[in-house]
Amino acid sequence: MQYHKIILPLCIIIGVTACNNSNSNNNSTAIHTDSAAMPNEKLLPPVETQKPNSNYTPAFEGQTRIPAVKTVTAYQVDKIAGKIGEPWAIIPYSNDRFLITDKSGFMQIISADGAVLKKITGFPEVDNRAQGGLLDVALDPDFTQNKTIYWAFSEKQKNDGNLTAIAKGIINEAEDKIEKVSVIFRVLPALNSTLHYGSRLVFDKEGYLYFSAGERSILEGRKQAQDLKSGLGKIFKITKEGKPAPGNPFANNSSAMASIYTYGHRNPQSLDINPATGELWEAEFGPRGGDELNLITAGKNYGWPVITYGIEYYGAIIGDAIQQKEGMEQPVYYWDPVISPSGMTFYPGNEIPEWENNLFIGGLSSQQITRLQLQNHKVTGEERLLTNLNERFRDIAFFKGMLYTITDNGNVYRIKKKS
Repeated sequence: MQYHKIILPLCIIIGVTACNNSNSNNNSTAIHTDSAAMPNEKLLPPVETQKPNSNYTPAFEGQTRIPAVKTVTAYQVDKIAGKIGEPWAIIPYSNDRFLITDKSGFMQIISADGAVLKKITGFPEVDNRAQGGLLDVALDPDFTQNKTIYWAFSEKQKNDGNLTAIAKGIINEAEDKIEKVSVIFRVLPALNSTLHYGSRLVFDKEGYLYFSAGERSILEGRKQAQDLKSGLGKIFKITKEGKPAPGNPFANNSSAMASIYTYGHRNPQSLDINPATGELWEAEFGPRGGDELNLITAGKNYGWPVITYGIEYYGAIIGDAIQQKEGMEQPVYYWDPVISPSGMTFYPGNEIPEWENNLFIGGLSSQQITRLQLQNHKVTGEERLLTNLNERFRDIAFFKGMLYTITDNGNVYRIKKKS
């Protein structure tokens, strides 16, 4: 199979018309993105130039349209695999390999250079209509000993209903299948919808599992994002067995689900723990405008659908068209127009020095990777990466100083410092 190397000159990268140079070799596709030769990062006008969908006023300076930054370290983007299916999540696995979920109901193990090594089957049936299917995956903190993984999927219920479910099982690589499967949590109530399942998974250092669940989009679910007896529109914290984690904020509230960690979310498909601080961060889809980045704190209400910086897709206001209310958290940052945030990861390495501890978010409708600088719980700079590829970036993972990202077209890209 022949691959193509595409070298993008600086004049194209910064938006100046010029010709490109391409040649062929037998290696993976490489898109080399060299940045300007500047001694330090330079603040630029905000990356977003389109008119917002509303005239809502931010709650504080820097909550949206922060000045842009531009990476000065030369880096390259390699397409290491293509057309591998319908990937939804990618995580580092073992022995320099990655585990990738496929929306249709199986997982694949690929090598660090993109070779598909195994297809893992035997998972419970998924409802893969629209936004449903086999979704996120996480390794048990003791995976090297027990080979156990956890995953989220959309599970069919009676009367055409469905829900977000969390399951666990043991990978048997010798047989290429998952074994001893058990569903440890179901997000109730089930609804007849094919949208807004969430759902991302992440373990903390104590071995507790956080996962996110959407409010299923339809009005019946939307209003339940504020209901502590409902699992819709929530972030949960549970044990490996699916029980409420000790110390959860609503453990002593008889009118609440003890597994709930936070509430008032719309469709959170981004979740990660900052390895430098241990803090949990989340990004979620707004409606038309109002995608949010949130610092997740136990017991807090993040406002949906009472407060929002977005409007209905057809242009109407949502609720009372308010953006602030006492007792409801403000997003650290929001986007209008939206980026459609999917998987995200922190960059704990220093191979590209200006990226250290930055947050990278896959964008679907925006067809980009969004890089955010963070300082003191504020966004201090924003950059858009890989915009020239015209891909919907579904998930992104950090591994050994590099970023790996998957797209809805079934492609896998590696981003690393230029060698």
